[in-house]
Amino acid sequence: MSHLPKLITRRSVLAGLNLAAGGLALGFFPSDSDAQKATNEPSGSASPKPKTSSPAAEKAVPGLNPNVFVHVAPDGVVTIVCHRSEMGQGIRSSLPVLIADELGADMARVKIVQADGDKAYGDQNTDGSNSVRGIYEDMRRAGATVRVMLVAAAAKRWKVSPDTCEARDHVVAHKGSQRTLGFGELALEASKLAVPKPADVKLRPRAELRHVGQALPLLDGPAYVTGKAIFGADVRLPGMLTAVIARPPVVGSAVTKYDANRALAIPGVKRVIELPAPKPPYVFQPWGGVAVLAENTWAAMKGRAALEVSWSESANASYDSEQYHQTLSAALQTPGTPARTVGDVDGALAKAARTVEADYHIPHLAHAPMEPPVAVARFENGACEVWAPTQNPQAARTEAARVLGLSEDKVAVHVTFLGGGFGRKSKADFVSEAAWLSREAGVPVRVQWTREDDVQHDYYHSVSAQRLTAGLDAQGKVIAWRHRTAFPSIGTLFGAPGRPSANDLQQGVLDLALSVPNVRAEACDAAAFTRIGWLRSVYNIFHAFSVNSFIDEIAHARGEDPRDVRLELLGPPRVATLKELGIEKLPNYGQPVEKHPVDVARLRRVVERVTELSRWSDRKKDGRALGLAAHRSFLTYVAVVASVVRNPNGKIAVDEAWVVVDAGTVINSDRVRSQMEGSIIFGMSLAFHGGITMKGGVTQQTNFRDFKLVRIGQAPRKIHVDIIPNDGLPGGIGEPGVPPVAPAIANAIFTLTGQRIRQLPFDKTIQV
Repeated sequence: MSHLPKLITRRSVLAGLNLAAGGLALGFFPSDSDAQKATNEPSGSASPKPKTSSPAAEKAVPGLNPNVFVHVAPDGVVTIVCHRSEMGQGIRSSLPVLIADELGADMARVKIVQADGDKAYGDQNTDGSNSVRGIYEDMRRAGATVRVMLVAAAAKRWKVSPDTCEARDHVVAHKGSQRTLGFGELALEASKLAVPKPADVKLRPRAELRHVGQALPLLDGPAYVTGKAIFGADVRLPGMLTAVIARPPVVGSAVTKYDANRALAIPGVKRVIELPAPKPPYVFQPWGGVAVLAENTWAAMKGRAALEVSWSESANASYDSEQYHQTLSAALQTPGTPARTVGDVDGALAKAARTVEADYHIPHLAHAPMEPPVAVARFENGACEVWAPTQNPQAARTEAARVLGLSEDKVAVHVTFLGGGFGRKSKADFVSEAAWLSREAGVPVRVQWTREDDVQHDYYHSVSAQRLTAGLDAQGKVIAWRHRTAFPSIGTLFGAPGRPSANDLQQGVLDLALSVPNVRAEACDAAAFTRIGWLRSVYNIFHAFSVNSFIDEIAHARGEDPRDVRLELLGPPRVATLKELGIEKLPNYGQPVEKHPVDVARLRRVVERVTELSRWSDRKKDGRALGLAAHRSFLTYVAVVASVVRNPNGKIAVDEAWVVVDAGTVINSDRVRSQMEGSIIFGMSLAFHGGITMKGGVTQQTNFRDFKLVRIGQAPRKIHVDIIPNDGLPGGIGEPGVPPVAPAIANAIFTLTGQRIRQLPFDKTIQV
């Protein structure tokens, strides 16, 4: 693919944006020679050079560099550092645009550089749908600081007040005389000025951010389609060996014996190295086992197959996921630890004219990103350099330093493009494997996970069981709501108890607004027998599934419209107070609840809008089986309507879906749409096929043949996405679209077939 012609031109980009040639030329794509600079990664077999994205390196370049994110060179080129990882969500096409808009830069003269792992950038973890919502104002301020200094330099030269000047289109203009000075002309003068304090930097009015909210180009698109984009497995270093690892099949087991000679007899195999066995808490340690290092991946895989490794016993060898399903269900039989209390639930249930109750079960889930984990490390002269598709370069740096016994300043982590992540690549185990093996082997090492490695040795999404109970009065009104939830917490990975914490329960339990006089939520204890990790939308997956399915069940029990019952349970538009929610505090995804309250009006709005777009009220007349679900997660509100049909072959399929999202301020509407569309497919994969099962502590699934994903033939013929305009603070985007998908489909299936599905995956129950 490297020989393909350049397919996207500046002219085509401008035409696509409907921009005049004299307007802001947003849509600069790197030329062939610049593509390498934009990704900061090596191509072919060339030895990578040290990056220039570290704060110290940028400071050494002449020009204006008041912070680690923006540099203005004397030639006018503005370098903007993207410190979050690009994994297809388009962050490199969003954050730099926000900064450039605030600065007043022309994107045709902007170079985007990928940051290395460095604490100087603050939080770099591309997780939790936090890349915009958590740092929106900080990133604007980074650009505004540069703007203020450029304006001050121009005003000083012209001997006018800075208030009479403005930065726009890559120049500073004097409003009275129409004089202009380019950013490059001012860079050196501005660099001699004192950097203003953050509190003294005034942000632009929202209306002046010309491109925020627009459908912006995917700046890395040409690199993707021409094969120039550098992913983790594309990195090549002189003398590099490729390693594949035979890892323990059961968490906690260790190597007892293996036949290195058989592996070394395979042509191309150079080394066989045993890794140290990890000890709990496991966190991001290498998983142990035996590594086979070879000249190529195929030889390494053949060598691994020849090892004949024997493993020690582990206490987790008794883990049987089917039996554990029963264990979790049994935990729901008795009260758990109260996490939320409003009124007297027990008294209201005792007086109820009717009770509705249902149990729901979600199995372990695997991430299965298209690109399996991979990392390249080079250890030499007491220091280590790593190239990896990591979502959390600082954690990768910390873990690599730990396993090598080095200080972090002796470790550099360079971030490549990620072929998907979904939370898997924020764990640093694959990075520390490569670092450790490079030191032991004395050569650069690429650790390559196969798809089987990825599926069988994942940090799995937690298994869960939920029991919801509602008490109805004689008129059918819900007067009591009880929610018991049982699942091993991700905290067990770090040595914490298995009982869910407030951080866990904020995801669809504590922040669930209900216009019900008596509400209680209870958390039940649950032990972990495998590594539990966060997966796209985390606990919201099973809380949204149970709550939205249960609301549909209540509506059916009452013989009423599920939309009307949902809106009734939500109650009138309002901000739900902590007192109303029955809690003392809400973690709220790390944001102040005063700035990001539980806003019932916004949740009602997405429900009303999605049912309007899908012709919900006319569904019977249209002959359609529709299902509805809505959920607040990561400070964003999403509602989904799914339409299901039975194909001529008897299989159930989703033929159309509608998504409405209110995420507050949106930077790049095109990326929001793509994330919502992707959420439908991701959510369908979990709903139809998702499910990791274990026998004797060993994962039974191996590859896409038995851990299936939704393919083109199963995708809906249409996915409609509607973004509700909102100038409020931004919410998350990457994850909130997923939680409502499975329950919307399940509710639609009930409408079509009368069969209620209360556990995933659906293919265990029906033909899909």
